[in-house]
Amino acid sequence: MARMPTYFISHGGGPWPWVPAMREKFAALEDSFKRMIGELPEKPKAVLMISGHWEEDDAYTVMHAAKPPMVYDYYGFPAHTYEITYPAPGAPALAERVAALIDDAGLPARLDDDRGYDHGTFVPMAILYPQADMPLIQVSMRAHYSPEEHLELGRALAPLRDEGVLIVGSGLSYHNLSAFGPGAREPSEAFDAWLTETLALSPMERTEEVLSWEMAPYARECHAREDHLIPLFAALGAAEGDKASRTYHEEMMMGGVTASSWRFG
Repeated sequence: MARMPTYFISHGGGPWPWVPAMREKFAALEDSFKRMIGELPEKPKAVLMISGHWEEDDAYTVMHAAKPPMVYDYYGFPAHTYEITYPAPGAPALAERVAALIDDAGLPARLDDDRGYDHGTFVPMAILYPQADMPLIQVSMRAHYSPEEHLELGRALAPLRDEGVLIVGSGLSYHNLSAFGPGAREPSEAFDAWLTETLALSPMERTEEVLSWEMAPYARECHAREDHLIPLFAALGAAEGDKASRTYHEEMMMGGVTASSWRFG
């Protein structure tokens, strides 16, 4: 079985594939998701997402439902976007395997039978696998946002890459809800350039530098709350020795944002 790469993707804004005016603006991002399928060595057995829209205080929490529901975690969008369904099957046996790997790494883990797919997961998956036939689970972040511990989470999940599981960290390389628009241009461009340069370093240098992300240009202007950056550390930890390749890059997204996505491996 071929080893799967991992990804950190920028997932865009809200339920954009279901809002025609938004979907047109996210055409480049949509194309990058469609290209992901062709970049994989073979069809995955399942997808594991770490979304910037799910965090828990006490443990890394693993979706365990066989038929996960939906979570409409966005506001102010058209009524029909609160009726979206993405009925991908869950993967309870995989969830138990994931929880065991996390526990074996000395990190707290638990299963959750009620959690549904949030838009950090169902939006990209609706483009990647529109038939909703790919088994899919989510793993939460922890609310302390420790880069080091989320890197450890990724390391714990790394064996899944040899078991046909595609690991995706889903967030945004820029995410400051109070500063989208033209004012985001300079900060997002500078932070994106730093991140691109940092992820191109040798693995040992890269890990050290990326863990110091708060020293990057405009770091806190770009991530006042780092929920959408933390999935990067899990994706990187699961492929720590592998080369990074930028798979998506766009300037002026959402009125002024420079955003990117990366593949590891």
